[in-house]
Amino acid sequence: MVVIGSGQPFKTVARVLHEKEIINYPYKFKIVARIKGFDRNIKAGEYLLSSSMSPEKILEILVDGKVYLYRITIPEGHTLNQIAALLDENGVFDGTEFLKAANDLNFTQQLGIEASNFEGYLFPDTYFFARDVSSRKMIETMFRQFQIIFNPIWENRPPDMDLSMHEIVTLASIIEKETGFHEERPLVSSVFHNRLNKNMRLQSDPTVIYGVENFEGKLTRKHLNTPTPYNTYTINGLPPGPIANPGKASLEAALFPPETPYLYFVSKNDKTHFFSTNYDDHREAVRKYQLKQ
Repeated sequence: MVVIGSGQPFKTVARVLHEKEIINYPYKFKIVARIKGFDRNIKAGEYLLSSSMSPEKILEILVDGKVYLYRITIPEGHTLNQIAALLDENGVFDGTEFLKAANDLNFTQQLGIEASNFEGYLFPDTYFFARDVSSRKMIETMFRQFQIIFNPIWENRPPDMDLSMHEIVTLASIIEKETGFHEERPLVSSVFHNRLNKNMRLQSDPTVIYGVENFEGKLTRKHLNTPTPYNTYTINGLPPGPIANPGKASLEAALFPPETPYLYFVSKNDKTHFFSTNYDDHREAVRKYQLKQ
């Protein structure tokens, strides 16, 4: 890996390449660059170069600015904090700076998001970024990908859909955290839509967890009974914003729920859920799958 600094003289570039054993003859390299007019057009950045490359190929890469790109994969359902941790683990990017930009209210407003941060609006995908990319540029790239995926879905929403875009993204994030089983997402969505239509509380554990500062991995009765803006056991309707960044399937499920009679679901501990239409059946399912009675 070779780093070319901004404003670095071409003779220094040639020396660095020679020290890295990428070129054998710095003087000849400079002559080739001067003849082709490349010596004044080298772009700064981090490059992956090899001694097997011809001088012409190396110069072409440096002039075109084909810098090395680091691969970052954002899984579906990751929160802003989890994305920041991924960036820190990569060892190239700064998770703290990412969080600062992701929670910048002015930045969200500049991009037309009616929320206090970018939670829910950074699309889970694989991205490639140069080492010197800014956190704002990374966030903007992820948000533009969200728009590419979500805007066509939103434009085709049912005419009777009475939830706002922000509410749909919020609901999609809850669906994302409730199940990792692709085929179940529409059913989970139907449960939440049915509960919203009946003015029933959503009672979603992932929303409670999101509202607990420094959650340690075990949800307790105290957590369920402690009011927070995100505790859907104690608040009516949806929480104030998304609790994660949902993928396409969850966004589609939130907008196009199937018609079902279900009002409850419980984990069967095999990544699937048992769905019920009434509380008695739900309580029996809890006993069977959760309490093992």
